[in-house]
Amino acid sequence: MNKRLTGAVALAAALTVTGAGLSAPASAAPGATTEYTVVAADNVSAADAAAAIKKAGGTITATNETVGMYTVTAAQTGFVEKAAASGQLVGATHRIAIGKSPKKQQPVDVEKAVAAAKKGPKKPATAGMDPLDDKLWGLTTVKSDKARKVNAGDKRVTVGILDTGVDASQPDIAPNFNWALSKNFAKDMVDIDGPCEVASCLDPVGTDDGGHGTHVAGTIGAAANGFGISGVAPNVSLVELKGGQDSGYFFLEPVVNALVHAANNGIDVVNMSFYVDPWLYNCTANPADSPAAQAEQRTIIRAMFRALTYAHFKGVTLVSALGNNHEDIGKPRTDISSPDYPADTAYERPIDNGTCWDLPTEGPFVIGVSSLGPSLKKSDFSNYGLEQIGVSAPGGWFRDGFGTDTYRTNENMILSTYPKKVLQEEGTVDADGNITPAGEGLVYKECNAKGQCGYYTYLQGTSMASPHAAGVAALIVSAHGEKKGRDFGLEPWKVEYLLYSTAAERACPEPRLQSYTNEGRPAEFDALCEGGKEFNGFYGFGIVDAYAAVTARAWWEHR
Repeated sequence: MNKRLTGAVALAAALTVTGAGLSAPASAAPGATTEYTVVAADNVSAADAAAAIKKAGGTITATNETVGMYTVTAAQTGFVEKAAASGQLVGATHRIAIGKSPKKQQPVDVEKAVAAAKKGPKKPATAGMDPLDDKLWGLTTVKSDKARKVNAGDKRVTVGILDTGVDASQPDIAPNFNWALSKNFAKDMVDIDGPCEVASCLDPVGTDDGGHGTHVAGTIGAAANGFGISGVAPNVSLVELKGGQDSGYFFLEPVVNALVHAANNGIDVVNMSFYVDPWLYNCTANPADSPAAQAEQRTIIRAMFRALTYAHFKGVTLVSALGNNHEDIGKPRTDISSPDYPADTAYERPIDNGTCWDLPTEGPFVIGVSSLGPSLKKSDFSNYGLEQIGVSAPGGWFRDGFGTDTYRTNENMILSTYPKKVLQEEGTVDADGNITPAGEGLVYKECNAKGQCGYYTYLQGTSMASPHAAGVAALIVSAHGEKKGRDFGLEPWKVEYLLYSTAAERACPEPRLQSYTNEGRPAEFDALCEGGKEFNGFYGFGIVDAYAAVTARAWWEHR
């Protein structure tokens, strides 16, 4: 925890922010250089892009020609403006975070944040339940308990966890972890992550110093092995796509490279439980932002759109958390939180829905997922709205159950796998591996006969809803996948069709304007549910249903 706080302070000291966006470091010496991510304009060749970068004063150090993206070293001042002025380039962005997964926090703090497998089995594999599954209300809500009696997933089906990493030593993760396809794209950065744990600063595959990715992975595919918990799709393969820093920030280049890797390696589903920063919304030409800040946001938009589109057409089903800003993202409020670092530098940014995007959720071909509490009421923090929602799923809601004994209890949230190391840093597990008083009721520990222990903790957020939907998507590929040559999978549009058509429809609540004042929320949290039972802004096409999904017969199937 101290490491992350120190990193945030160091970053705040290194950057200055004007009323119109990011500027160069205040202490930048004349001639000092820094790294940028540059994106070429549409239909521009690699040679022409390289020439334009050189003309602007940049030196290319790495290239991703699939999406026309370049890592460039250039002067700390002036390069963004020169790149934006080039007709061969979309622009350049500083190597700053474009996304952030919510950090692990206690329930009250969470609310303050509002802020390669071989040939598969001939018959579908089934599975039972695990000891702690009785605490997973989300698992039964999406009917994974029933679905696994028919199809518990296929090892040939791969789910990419684009997140902070995955702890492959966790006994519930280890049986399903795919070492061959997993890769780390995000080097530790001392200014935000603290000292590197290894000389290369590239953490080994199978580790997670942030915790968020391991929690997501467990919800999707923790093994049904008679131990701990099981995931929605307990027999599928989990692939680590580390695109996020240990501190929880996500940078443009690692995220894009992870998506391209998933596309090029036949990964079936990718879960993206992170949100954009330093800008809550990336806008093409927000008048509140400086020209340089506008150019950087256009660069982020173009690179992400290209990467998401490329992944989709290469067969990747893209699932994303809808966001925790308790707003209709088709009717965004004025953004008062951007840039969200350095600290205390945000300013008001009116958001034009037509020219601003919440990425990756509002990117092309992305299935957006809202969050529900155990009562199936929309979690107070969850984004919503007709424009981008696809489905809804359990994401937890600490304040659910007002007027009952369950109100403000940990059990209202989502329990999943978590690294022991991170729990120790947070003070909920001690040096000997025992749960501390601070962790009682929040953390669980299970050990097997071999002395291997797994740890589990509660979290809430649309970050927890998205993996429930990604797990159902993986079951859809498992149950309805098609063998083509040596490959096995299912086209994303077919996955999306079955996910939507089998979801359990749920009408808007009455009154449609939901108030959360009983739960202690101000009027800003009031949410209007628009649409009918078949599709609305709170539930989309409905609550994901694993059993209906694996037992459905699609119109294109002849069996």
